[in-house]
Amino acid sequence: MRSYTQLTRHDGNAILFEVVEMGIISTLWEVPLHIHAEGLRGTGKTTIMRAARQIMPPIVRIKNCLYNCDPEKPHCPNHKHLSREEIEQLGTEIVPRPFLEISHSAKIGTIAGSIDLAKITNAANPEAALLPGIIPQAHRGIIFIDEINRLADTSPEITDVLLDLMGTKPGRVQIEETGLPLVEIPVQASVWAASNPDEEPGPLQEIRRQLSDRFDLVVEMGRSHNQESIAEILQQSEQRRLSKNRVSQETIEHNEKLQKEMERIAKKYETLEMPDYLRNYIARLYVKYNLESFRAIEAIQHAAVLHCALRQRDKVLVSDIVKVIPLALRHRVDMDTLTKIMNSSADKGPNDGAPPMSFANSVKKKNQRFFLQSLIEKTS
Repeated sequence: MRSYTQLTRHDGNAILFEVVEMGIISTLWEVPLHIHAEGLRGTGKTTIMRAARQIMPPIVRIKNCLYNCDPEKPHCPNHKHLSREEIEQLGTEIVPRPFLEISHSAKIGTIAGSIDLAKITNAANPEAALLPGIIPQAHRGIIFIDEINRLADTSPEITDVLLDLMGTKPGRVQIEETGLPLVEIPVQASVWAASNPDEEPGPLQEIRRQLSDRFDLVVEMGRSHNQESIAEILQQSEQRRLSKNRVSQETIEHNEKLQKEMERIAKKYETLEMPDYLRNYIARLYVKYNLESFRAIEAIQHAAVLHCALRQRDKVLVSDIVKVIPLALRHRVDMDTLTKIMNSSADKGPNDGAPPMSFANSVKKKNQRFFLQSLIEKTS
């Protein structure tokens, strides 16, 4: 796998890097942030999203819990009724934060859950038990889906499960098996997805509008127009071949620093709130432009707070809202409405000195840096 910190940032992908890191902080705040990256094939959407797992802080869970139960808030059928003393007896462990993928060939039982055949066929002690699928095992982490527009077109049953998961925060998954009672499990997981709307079967919002609306933010991924950036990508590809894809100790240590920085930012700004006057501003947008989905304005509010936290400011500004509006609305309103909203909002935000919505604030230079990495370098 390519190293996240060594991926080239350029004018076409800078926003996706930022939104992915906003998503990680939101996950640490225990609030799912569903992200959809759209763009031309081969531009690196899936590479960036998959590589982001390297900078995700690990989790502490009840030992051997497939559902990733938080010892402080157990939720799975096996542990939710246990006392604190009983949980302490079971013990805890530190494991990587879940980052699981749903493939197009997956079955419902694989995704939601099914009967645990190993336990039910145990001759010594046969027991009817459930084996959690990908979704319940992704609790407190990320579920990634590539070519989600094709999945929505060819797998309506899986799409329905995703709608259930993404309909509320936290979401839920229902496991149904003949001979066993219906089990409903809360799941706190963000869904990240990628697609190419220019290829068959087309844009997600035209295939399954309900599913498209479930995504808080949609990022339009572009290609680089900078010759130096493209040359750097080619150089990195050559270096990976020569090193046989080995990850250096320096890269591992840098990823660990980024994990700690993520945790520090998330903890410091967890209580950051949207001021009432800005909340009223978002509400006015909803009324004035007849926005259909409440999810749209909830996404604007939450993303603006994340945008502010990532810049380590103690106060959310109008400019934070203005910078996330296109991400929250481009898949929910027509282009004419979005243009009107952006034109009316353009002069609202004070000049707070924050960089434009891009970690690659220095994309004009060959040795690019993204926002979080620059913070690490300042403190090391």
